[in-house]
Amino acid sequence: MKTYQVILTKAYTVTINSNGETQAKRLAEFYTGDIQDISTNQARKEHDFNIEQITCGMNEGFDVKEISNV
Repeated sequence: MKTYQVILTKAYTVTINSNGETQAKRLAEFYTGDIQDISTNQARKEHDFNIEQITCGMNEGFDVKEISNV
């Protein structure tokens, strides 16, 4: 069996309640990781936001390189 290293690119749609467009963008970028909400209760209270949903919009590999042949 061969071993491959695959480089992926992903895009997400995040639905967030926030006090403004700029804050929503900044908080969505900061508090999302690998299609899950990584914000804490403290952060949600401090910044007054809540991420409702994260959906994967794209998952496309763009490079494949063989690194081992077992």
